Amino acid sequence: MKKATTVRKSDSPAGGGDSPSRLIDARINELGDWRGETLARIRTLIKQADPDVVEEWKWRGVPVWSHAGIICTGETYKSAVKMTFAKGASLEDPAGLFNSSLEGNTRRAIDLHEGDKIDEKALKALIRDAVALNTSQKRPKRA
Repeated sequence: MKKATTVRKSDSPAGGGDSPSRLIDARINELGDWRGETLARIRTLIKQADPDVVEEWKWRGVPVWSHAGIICTGETYKSAVKMTFAKGASLEDPAGLFNSSLEGNTRRAIDLHEGDKIDEKALKALIRDAVALNTSQKRPKRA
């Protein structure tokens, strides 16, 4: 299993070598609007769905949640919070949560906009399915 990403000072919105969890806290606080509230809510749902999730901070400021590989990212934009599932195209989505990045062969995303209601039960099921997919991958045998 990979260790959490080491964060350089220049990557940190809080300035300094903070842990990924603290950097995510800082991002939520610095947003200070519905996007911060939404990011905080999806973070809580991810942790509820998978208590063993690992928080990471990658690509100069993107919150990432992993368990035996990336589950999803939590990107924030002016008009959306985007949850991108690394292997989303391989996941069943009976509730139709995926509404973005639908054309690719690997990723799928959920764009959340101000005022959107999150189907918490369906999102937690999707997260658990992503973890199950990551942990079911065949690992090469070592000699």
